[in-house]
Amino acid sequence: MNEMHTHLTACAAEARRVARAVTVEQLGEPSVCTDWTVRELANHLVLYSAHGLEHRALRTQLPEETVQRDFAGEDGWAEAYAAQLDRALAAWERPEAWEGEIDMVGSAMPAPEIAAMLVEELALHGWDLARSTGQDFTLPEETAVFLLGVVERYAEMYRQYEGFAAVVDVPNDAPALDRALAISGRNPKA
Repeated sequence: MNEMHTHLTACAAEARRVARAVTVEQLGEPSVCTDWTVRELANHLVLYSAHGLEHRALRTQLPEETVQRDFAGEDGWAEAYAAQLDRALAAWERPEAWEGEIDMVGSAMPAPEIAAMLVEELALHGWDLARSTGQDFTLPEETAVFLLGVVERYAEMYRQYEGFAAVVDVPNDAPALDRALAISGRNPKA
């Protein structure tokens, strides 16, 4: 198994843990993501970091009914998310998942770059869900360092599409996860 799959697995484990601790009462509360409730954030996380992760590996489109689904409105949504993450990680265990290019919103990118962006999706929105529900979010240092590199590489592109806010100031010697969060416009101390 390659190093990037290890990072996907680490981020998935932490996102899975966070999702399992979200209470029904918290779903209607505001999230740290502007204009999203915790429920909307959870739905985004499930859709793109689990279903999207699998569909990218398989080179298939997300079905419209999946895109429209209210995952967090279903009983046992966090366990279903955990199971979907397992399927997605299994899809990325196939050597052919790492070959060639994958369509990303009408533009083809090398499969490993798509996987790197999915590490970012899992980590950043996993952190968002954790913060929104009063939880911590931690990653192994080597995964945090990898995430920092991905965030640095794509920060300006994400800002163009309003996916990232302005950089938050943190000390240069802050932990890698804090620096990645700050570059993405998230305040790691909020």
